[in-house]
Amino acid sequence: MAVSVTQLPAPIHDLTATALAPVAALSEPDGQIRAAGMQGLFVGDTRVLGLVRLSFADTEPQALAQLPEGPGRTRFVGFARGFGDRVTDPTVRIDRLRTVEPDGMAEEIRLRCTAATAVRGVVAIDLACDPTPLETAKLAVAGPGLVARVAGTAGEPRLIWSGADMTVTVRAPGARVSAHPARLAWSLDLAPATSVTLSWSVRCAERSPVVVAPSGPVEWARPEVNADEPRLAKLLARSLDDVAALRLAEPADPTSTFVAAGVPWFLTLFGRDSLWAARMLLPLGTGLAEGTLRVLARRQGTAVDPLSGEEPGKILHELRRQDARLGAAGPSPSYYYGTVDATPLWIGLLAEAWRWGMPDDAVARLLPHLRAALSWLERCGDPDGDGFVEYVDRSGRGLANQGWKDSGGAIRFHSGELAEPPIALSEVQGYAHRAAIDAAALLDAVGGAADAAEADRWRGYAAALAARFRDRFWTSGAAGSYPALALDRHGRPVDSLTSNIGHLLGTGILDDAEEVRVAELLGSEALSSGYGLRTMSTMDRAYAPLSYHCGSVWPHDTAIALSGLSRAAGNGVPAAEATCRDLVRGLLDAAEAFDYRLPELYGGDPGALIGGPVPHPGACRPQGWSAAAAVAVLSTTLGLAADVPRGVVRVRPLPGLGAIDVRGLRVGGHTVDVWVDGCGGVEVAGLPEALRPA
Repeated sequence: MAVSVTQLPAPIHDLTATALAPVAALSEPDGQIRAAGMQGLFVGDTRVLGLVRLSFADTEPQALAQLPEGPGRTRFVGFARGFGDRVTDPTVRIDRLRTVEPDGMAEEIRLRCTAATAVRGVVAIDLACDPTPLETAKLAVAGPGLVARVAGTAGEPRLIWSGADMTVTVRAPGARVSAHPARLAWSLDLAPATSVTLSWSVRCAERSPVVVAPSGPVEWARPEVNADEPRLAKLLARSLDDVAALRLAEPADPTSTFVAAGVPWFLTLFGRDSLWAARMLLPLGTGLAEGTLRVLARRQGTAVDPLSGEEPGKILHELRRQDARLGAAGPSPSYYYGTVDATPLWIGLLAEAWRWGMPDDAVARLLPHLRAALSWLERCGDPDGDGFVEYVDRSGRGLANQGWKDSGGAIRFHSGELAEPPIALSEVQGYAHRAAIDAAALLDAVGGAADAAEADRWRGYAAALAARFRDRFWTSGAAGSYPALALDRHGRPVDSLTSNIGHLLGTGILDDAEEVRVAELLGSEALSSGYGLRTMSTMDRAYAPLSYHCGSVWPHDTAIALSGLSRAAGNGVPAAEATCRDLVRGLLDAAEAFDYRLPELYGGDPGALIGGPVPHPGACRPQGWSAAAAVAVLSTTLGLAADVPRGVVRVRPLPGLGAIDVRGLRVGGHTVDVWVDGCGGVEVAGLPEALRPA
């Protein structure tokens, strides 16, 4: 059956995003926000302005360049074609500096005349306010427009739109302002060799915001990187700008920061995404991890609600202004718990942050939430008692798939057949295994005397889970033996070969020989595209390079595999080292193609056959865990790991990438510098006496 184009999300791959959460401006590359598709100024889950169009003498500028200038800032450069001298050189240049702020947006417009004679004309900004929920805007549908009213004085005029949930105010010093339609206008007379700068701003006052900008500065260090591979520094710089632009907090606690999942679809708290982003940033400090853990602990499930997916001890999946799954506004805000992996990942982040130096007292305050999460893992997470963590949407209105590959068609057999729920994902068993081991270590080190027996019980849980996994999940096919993607409702291994196996590395659920096998598979042509790992191998019938979860490349997915491969390489696994190096180079190639702003996902076409990665039309950009993946790439290059409680910092650089000098990492609250020479020699500075390099 054909699907109407109005039912499909509007493409966003060719839009320019300027963001500072919870606000994002999506425009065309020339800076214009036109009344089309997903263009607009968004505040959280609402499009506020659907039109922001600049003109000079009723003519739109001819675009020349768009230049990122840090978090929330983009410069658009153009010229007034047909004005000034009749030569090929632009003689009326127009620079438009857009700055997105936590409550709106400001623009500075500078016109410079280098023509031989004066240039006259009207600079105008046409505006339209159409408060539209994100779920409606994504279908390229606009909400009913509001009518503005004019206020203020002649020198400081204002346009004001008032809606049910917010008030939108535009200020434009020195402009003539009209309301029907909304327009700002300045009459200019530019003499030769002169310039003029105009400005305007829009502010949005929400009645009851669900998320807000954090109250303090960024919680992580920004290291200085100099490397023989210069793309490492470029990727890190752009990515840290993007992570900073995606910082959010809840109104009740603006000091506890988390990273939003991505612009424009997910500019809010997402349990899984926010946890992975915080985990990847741990080499730069534990502050973001602490904030993310606290926010999610505060929203940890306490009751059973099939509609929202809430269960006691379960970690939240998604926070929204309203629940789109109900087809209408529900309680505000809306909390949805339909995720099977956020709970073990929460435990994993708590343990990993502790290893990187999160203070014991901060860990101890979260132990009640750790115990609740463990209880969910053992009870609600395993409803049929088969010893595996699985999911099923009991409401019929939630997500059909509840792992990180959560699209409806993501979990498929090699034949292309869809798996039926309940579904036990392979990587989730790895997460659960790691969570049990981590929890035992935390209970031993930070818990009370009564926790010792509980710690031993969880070590036993992990050992039994590993044995069951080895017995039930390993399958075979054209690629030989490998862990299946999942078990379906009948206990059958879902035998497609997927990137999920990369998430098993480092969880302890694989033995040494199995880790070698997984490393070999990750480096195979079937999974490694040349620009990162494919989500599904080319040998599987459902493989499609631009499928959301069945053949595309997700940078964060590759970064997670890299972290596990790095550990294996450090333990002397040759296949892991070679695969690691190839995947790092592949992500750097992709980053260069995307101007060092890695999108949420892109095509899994063979890199050897095409000139660059193919954009996916629906990919978020910037995106939280894709940006954080840059830090994982840096950590992999250094072979960096920390265990502050044991007093150990490991640096085992990846051979073949040349020398690298990194200054300003954070380990246990201390600033640490690492030098690696071209032959792999290592020097570490800044470690306190209690920590030793290994």
